[in-house]
Amino acid sequence: VQLQASGGGLVQTGGALRLSCATSGLSFDDYAMSWIRQAPGKEREVVACISRSDNSRYYADSVKGRFAMSDDNAKNTVYLQVNSLKPEDTAVYSCGAHPVFCTLHISEFHYWGQGTVVTVSS
Repeated sequence: VQLQASGGGLVQTGGALRLSCATSGLSFDDYAMSWIRQAPGKEREVVACISRSDNSRYYADSVKGRFAMSDDNAKNTVYLQVNSLKPEDTAVYSCGAHPVFCTLHISEFHYWGQGTVVTVSS
């Protein structure tokens, strides 16, 4: 199983990016997919998730209204549209998979992949 995030970059405050996470070898319909970020000096946090039980979305309070997660089952890929970026959004963004339901406990993820760096300048 492989998960590979891409789409990061350097943007100014208020800018936007579209992150992608391509998966292979994963039974895509059986796994809740999450976006996780780790800012410098901070712990990893789940910022968004799509549940496979009811296709509902979860967003962390810090990104609600600015980030939007979507998926393309035909491509086995999930996306994270990040808008109205702030310097505190600077982090390595990666994706992870957990069976069916979303979880905030990253240690319970079955799979996660290499991240992509998002840097927001002030």
